[in-house]
Order: sequence, then structure tokens, then C-alpha cells
Amino acid sequence: MPQLKPDIETYARIKVVGIGGGGGKAVTRMIDHKINGVDFITINTDAQDLHFTKARQKIHIGKNLTKGLGAGMNPEIGRQAAEENRDEIHEALKGADMVFLTCGLGGGTGSGASPIIAEVARDSGALTIGVITKPFTFEGAQRARIAEEAWFQLKDRVDALITIQNDRLLNVITKDTSLLQAFTICDDVLRQAVQGISDLIITPGIINVDFADVRAVMQDAGSALMGVGVGSGEDRAAAAAKAAVSSPLLDISVDGARGVLFNVSGGPDMTMYEINEAAKVITESIDREAKVIFGAVHDERLKKGELKITVIATGFNSTGGTLKLPLNREERQDPKKQSDKAIVAGEESEWDSVPAFLRRKGK
Repeated sequence: MPQLKPDIETYARIKVVGIGGGGGKAVTRMIDHKINGVDFITINTDAQDLHFTKARQKIHIGKNLTKGLGAGMNPEIGRQAAEENRDEIHEALKGADMVFLTCGLGGGTGSGASPIIAEVARDSGALTIGVITKPFTFEGAQRARIAEEAWFQLKDRVDALITIQNDRLLNVITKDTSLLQAFTICDDVLRQAVQGISDLIITPGIINVDFADVRAVMQDAGSALMGVGVGSGEDRAAAAAKAAVSSPLLDISVDGARGVLFNVSGGPDMTMYEINEAAKVITESIDREAKVIFGAVHDERLKKGELKITVIATGFNSTGGTLKLPLNREERQDPKKQSDKAIVAGEESEWDSVPAFLRRKGK
């Protein structure tokens, strides 16, 4: 029999689109991390800002409208600019199986153009994921109102929306953290989401997860949580799982999720017991009828003794999951306490002795 060798084209094609100034900078920092199997695009009204991004494909929108300047915190200008170049955007996104859109809400281009670009991406048949930031409180009520209106418009046009609250950034930095380092922390949420899903799709697993599984969990899902955690030592599985579901920057926790995909990556010493330990952490507070899909991968890129867990959680209630409480001063200074607080302890159940994912595996 002929041996099948999957060509790279048989994998899902992923495109990441940075919109506006914030989105463009996030994409540039992702490119610096050399993520494989992803096409990068930046879109902006501001010609100068667009020029300095590192994306191979750049789309200057609204040339006739803004004459190369920004949208001036006017979402209507951003919307009209995207409409002006709608055909060019459609051509750039053609053939994509999955599109990530990233921007900072509250300005003109990101807030106005991103719903139009999301509409184009989704109409083309791509699984469309938004990863956005909301402004700091100190940026004022007007910017907050623009961001909130744009958030609802975007939520209706994407399959899943990952929301980063900039105010939460103040809980995880110190007074010595530079401005560049602070925004890099936000960008890491996007980078981990894209790299995590790219690795899921491209890396063959002992128990394989493919794009069909990702689509099953994320399509028409609404608010989403996406995280990656790495653990080492005796309790590495539980530590990695806790880190994956407890990003202090996201406005939701895994509680009540009705769709969960998690993937465990490790070396040849990875055990079934550890997969079960990770599963208990991840599934202890999700919906009892949740669709759970899991995978396991032997990853030689990990350091000796490391275990990596990628989690996608979706299908929250109408409020978008369980809101996390702000961290107090003591917890801001102790990352371990942040991680511990983010996990809600579940009650004792049959899940403590029987691997739930083996009974409910959604493949």
C-alpha cells in the first residue's frame, strides 16, 4: 500500500490579522517569536504605523478617507475605511481555515474596522477568533464606551472572543516593570493562543487533536478562554493545568464551560496518571454535560521533566463565564498565590477516581 505523507497544505491554514496600532504591534512581537505555520497580516488607516510592522502582507485602509492618517478615535472613520477596502481584505483572507483578529478597543481603527474585518473573515468560511484588549480605566469614560460598543459588535461577528482587561495588567506587574514589558505580557495571551492552536494542529499526537476538534469547541462559541501552562517537578501536571486555566489578564475563568479541549505535551516519562491529574483540575468546575476533547503529544522541544498543557474553554453563560475578583496587594506580589486563587476547588465526586475525559471524550 502507498504510504500517506500529509503535506503542509493538508493542515488548517491559520492567518493572524493585527488591526490598528495595537494590533500591528502585537503581530510584530509575535513574528519576533518565530511562530511556524501562520500567515501574518496588518491592517491600519495610519500609513506610518503600518509601515513599521513586520507582517509580510500589509493593507492600508481608507486612503481616500484619512489620507494616510489615523482614525482619530472615531470608530465610524475606522468602519468606513474598512468598507473602502473590503474587497482587498476579502482577497487577503481567502483560503484561510482559521483567522485570529487582534486589536485594542477604544480607538478609531481597531474599534471601527475590526467588526467589518471579522464579518469578511467569517463570511469566507474561516473559523474566526477575536483576541482584544479593553482600555485602562484612566483612559476615560469616552474610550471605555467606544470599546464596549465595539466589543458587542465584534462578539456578534466572531466565533469566539478572548477578552483581555488592561486594568488587570496592573495586578501582575511591579512598579519597576517597563512599559514595553507590560504590553508584552498582554501580547503573550495572543501569542500563546495562536501558537497553542498551531501546535495542536500541526504536531501529530499519541492521542491526536486536529482542526476539526478545535472547530467543534470554538465555532459559534461566544466568550472563550485560551491558555497554556508549563509545569515541572513532582506535581507538574496539576501545576501546568492550573497555569493554563488561570490567566490573571482574562475576564473569565473555566467555571461553567460547556466546551473544553485540552492537550497534554510531555516527554517519554509522561504518565496516564498525570493526564488524569490534569483533567481533574481542568474539568472539576465545568458544566457536567460539557463536550470534552483531549489529546496527548510527545514533544521533544520541551525541557527535560517539563509538561505543557494547552486549554481551550468555551460555551459560557450569557455573561461570558465567571468573573474573576481583582487580586489584593499580597497576591499581586506573589505569583503562586495568583495561580492558586484562580482555581475554584470542586466537590468530591466520581471524577476523583474515574478519568472523566475517558467517559465523555468528544471525538
